[in-house]
Amino acid sequence: MSSMGVGILAFGSIADEPGTEIAAAIIGRIEIETPFAVEFARSSRTRDGAPTLVPVSEGGAHVPALVLVLDDFVTVADARAMLYRRETGRLHDMSAGPRAAWIAELAGFAGLSTCLYTALQANIRPLTAEKLAELALCSAAAAAGAERRDGVSYLQQQKRRGLVTPLMSPYEETVLARTGARDLDGAWERARSGAVSAATPLAAWSGGT
Repeated sequence: MSSMGVGILAFGSIADEPGTEIAAAIIGRIEIETPFAVEFARSSRTRDGAPTLVPVSEGGAHVPALVLVLDDFVTVADARAMLYRRETGRLHDMSAGPRAAWIAELAGFAGLSTCLYTALQANIRPLTAEKLAELALCSAAAAAGAERRDGVSYLQQQKRRGLVTPLMSPYEETVLARTGARDLDGAWERARSGAVSAATPLAAWSGGT
């Protein structure tokens, strides 16, 4: 691998769903492990409050990830704007506004000159399996659930990718216990049917997704 080039470190849903714009620019994928610990520690506004993986300074675990290697014509500024649009769903040119501080850079990572990644702040407090399950079920019952962009579906997606974090197992067990379901598909179905009480406010949001 050349020491030049730009990539995106994907450790959450972007690994499977990079979006049309980023997908069109990918020329390779490198299997790797995150150089930092991550955990289900952020309530995502664009997913109706669902818990998502973000870097954490305490707890968490290094997990399997992909570096999405982008075509040589993609500059760091291009990649930053593409990642911004993918994460926010906003189509305006980011260069016309303030730089998104939550898009971080790694120099010389995975043989690339620059690797970008989403570094949104943790905002779930208290960070417990019970709180994660509550947020996941609320999001499944909301509009995000209809598109499978909810917390239960996100948890299932990461489980299929082979990710393991300290909270992941108790989080799943709590979702199943609260719904009486045998698996996450069943938990999602019960949340969508209204069989589970899921009235809780979304966590505070301070930018990004």
